[in-house]
Amino acid sequence: MTTLEAVGLSKEYRVRGTGLRTSRLLAVDNVSLIVKPGETVALVGESGSGKSTMAKMLIRLTEPSSGTILLDGAEPRPGRHASKDYRSRVQMVFQDPFSSLNPALPIRHQLARPLRIHGIVRTGSEEQRELVRLMETVNLASGFLDKYPHELSGGQRQRVAIARALAPRPEVLIADEPVSMLDVSIRLEILQLIDDLKRDRNLAVLYITHDLATARHFSTQIVVMRTGRVVERGLSDDVIVNPIHPYTQLLVRAAPDPKSPPFVIDPTRYLAHPEVVIGDADPDLATWSPECHWARAWDDDAALAALLDAVAV
Repeated sequence: MTTLEAVGLSKEYRVRGTGLRTSRLLAVDNVSLIVKPGETVALVGESGSGKSTMAKMLIRLTEPSSGTILLDGAEPRPGRHASKDYRSRVQMVFQDPFSSLNPALPIRHQLARPLRIHGIVRTGSEEQRELVRLMETVNLASGFLDKYPHELSGGQRQRVAIARALAPRPEVLIADEPVSMLDVSIRLEILQLIDDLKRDRNLAVLYITHDLATARHFSTQIVVMRTGRVVERGLSDDVIVNPIHPYTQLLVRAAPDPKSPPFVIDPTRYLAHPEVVIGDADPDLATWSPECHWARAWDDDAALAALLDAVAV
């Protein structure tokens, strides 16, 4: 099976201002992560932290300004045919299932197209068998194949989107906030489906979310991003139960647990956890144990200091 690795990925945009002036927006700044088969890594952060830009680079919808993407230790080759081969192994489930499906085409067509493009089926009978199998995989009846996206509920559309991502038989699945557009009542079902698929197919899953509760429940590791940079990483329980970076603590406090006392933000929390490594530079993941807990130093972060002062008021 396949391991997906990002090494020092950065993405810079030029934003046009007034006249001929342009400004520089660093959406992702030197981010590294590794997603291994049978593992879910949660990429967590508020809106605008660079999570989706990271996902678009990993699926090769956006070219990184710098850094390297590795698939089983090899850098993907450039070109259209190489991109097709890459996407047969790495697929993505998008945030909004309605906008990611073509409203003018039936579900049958939208699932059959990737099967044909990636050479999974060659005949009509093979296609029909594979379509039924895909629908069964996401717990939908084959009768939905002849329906259009607008005839399905939000949860059913997202199941179809997952089936489409599974059609090329990928080994890596990137789920970009796959339940944020869905009713609360069915979010857990969709996440459990993705988790079951991970175990059954030994998939490597990158789960992008701002929901710390589901990140802790469904992931092995959590990587926290803020303003395009990783500020904390470690095992899921370690990061959620003992958050060290003040920004992670703010995220934990913003998602209170009714069964626990209110979370108290304490920038000196690291003093009680000497096992946590605090540094200015991201750790080298080639030699870094995934069981280690790391947080970025924040002494010179004026914006974070102002945010903490505002919260304290």
